[in-house]
Amino acid sequence: MANKKLHVQTVEVECAFCKGTGKDPFELLSTVSSCQVCSGTGHRLVAAPAAKCAYCGGSGVHPHSRMVCMTCRGAGQVNVPEEAVRCPGCGGSGKESDNHYFDSVLPCMVCGGKGVVDAQSEAARKALAPGD
Repeated sequence: MANKKLHVQTVEVECAFCKGTGKDPFELLSTVSSCQVCSGTGHRLVAAPAAKCAYCGGSGVHPHSRMVCMTCRGAGQVNVPEEAVRCPGCGGSGKESDNHYFDSVLPCMVCGGKGVVDAQSEAARKALAPGD
């Protein structure tokens, strides 16, 4: 069986978790601790095309905590489909809308927190279908 090489274009973005400083933004271990997301480089590679993470708002930090955002893994940007449309599940917020709390901290189950889905996906077709 032959191995196929997959060429993925990437873009270098400033680490949103540490805001490019390379240091732990919360100084949990010490003031000189390296950022756990970028390992102190201040930058991350993200597969192209990339857009701001809807779930954390591009901060790289999980909402209402000091943890790394589970959607963008701290980069603040996520890979999005070439033909992206607003997620019908969350309306583009990246957060689960079917929650009893005012400000949900769960990522949308349809888009995974990205806020967009592929225009050709089943979720997009259902949302864009006339009259149900």
